[in-house]
Amino acid sequence: MTDARSTAWDTYSQSKPQRRKTNAKGETTWFNWTQYPDHGPRADVLNLNPGDRVLDLGCGSGGNAAHLATLGMKSVGIDLSAKQLDKARERWPGVDGMELHQADALTYLGDTFTIFDAVYSVFGAAWFTDPGLLLPMVHANLKPGGVFAFSQRPPVEGCYGCQASYIPRGPEEDPAVVKRWDYEPDVWALILKEHGFVDVSASVLAPPAGSRRTGTLFVRGVQGG
Repeated sequence: MTDARSTAWDTYSQSKPQRRKTNAKGETTWFNWTQYPDHGPRADVLNLNPGDRVLDLGCGSGGNAAHLATLGMKSVGIDLSAKQLDKARERWPGVDGMELHQADALTYLGDTFTIFDAVYSVFGAAWFTDPGLLLPMVHANLKPGGVFAFSQRPPVEGCYGCQASYIPRGPEEDPAVVKRWDYEPDVWALILKEHGFVDVSASVLAPPAGSRRTGTLFVRGVQGG
């Protein structure tokens, strides 16, 4: 049976252009946590070293996963959308150390025997999966001291918990609907602590200078053992 979410994200992928060939620094691969180019923290917040294993929950077209692979990590990206993964393989052919799988986050984490040094999600599965189900599985698949971090848009005031996201599918079709989970930073911090994460931080990163647009929610925790 086709996962309706996969179809929704396939539709979404068609509206998103490929990542630029280079960023403002002239780099051909880079890590981007926010919805704005060349903005926000870098990959070092994951505390990774060459040879470490890292999992991207909802890798999309693979830019972040490819960057970590070029730094020497064993980088695994999963995504529900076959079309997004096709874009990733087209853009990053032959990148050593990167694996891509079409999979649901909960299913993948439940089936894998790999223990990761870090797990992350950038506007990905951590936003679109019930944290009560996802966080125990992330914790179980992280080494003690490993980092879990994710970013997404901050919640709309008063709209917390499970919300609906609508993805347009064209003038003759109803929008596709996927669920997402929105909380204020202090609530996210509490949720992570309740699931065994320590050294938790959660905040809204300000948008680029001179912008009045929305910031980016950024949450980070460490597997407490």
